[in-house]
Amino acid sequence: MNLPNKLTVGRIVLCVLLIACLEIDAHWTGSLALLIFVVASLTDWLDGHLARKYHLITDLGKLLDPLADKILISAAYIGLVSNDLAPAWVVSCIIAREFLITGLRTLAAAKGLVLAAEKLGKHKTITQITAVIAGLLLLAARDLGYDFPVLKHTLYAALIYAALIVTLWSGGAYFWKNRQLVLNTPA
Repeated sequence: MNLPNKLTVGRIVLCVLLIACLEIDAHWTGSLALLIFVVASLTDWLDGHLARKYHLITDLGKLLDPLADKILISAAYIGLVSNDLAPAWVVSCIIAREFLITGLRTLAAAKGLVLAAEKLGKHKTITQITAVIAGLLLLAARDLGYDFPVLKHTLYAALIYAALIVTLWSGGAYFWKNRQLVLNTPA
């Protein structure tokens, strides 16, 4: 197993630790969850960079990397729900979009096609990560005894809804661009 794939597997392991930190009610878990999420997000960038730079792209990496990304985002958002920092319906929409796009890519692969990532999808990822980090910052501040209700109900709420809007917009655009895959599928 090459280094980029090891980093991807490591990101999946970090997801387990992230979930544990978001579910354990202790004074340090918010800060640790923030650290774990940032490290996991950096491994996402690093594994892709190393795989492209050193020509270490493998079928295993093509399978695991997007899966690890979806596990990380899903775990983080579900943890925000369990800590009363995100509405469940918003998180359900975000996670549903991720599954639907994975399904569309699976359908394309079955037809021998590869659907490239879109620029709007990159914006979606950045918006989602920004909202998660903001939520985890609020949890870390809570660890230190600080509560920022005004920030939570204004700026942070705006970030969560921005993530929802960009996520749904990018998903809709992706489906629209690739609608023939779905429309021409025999029943």
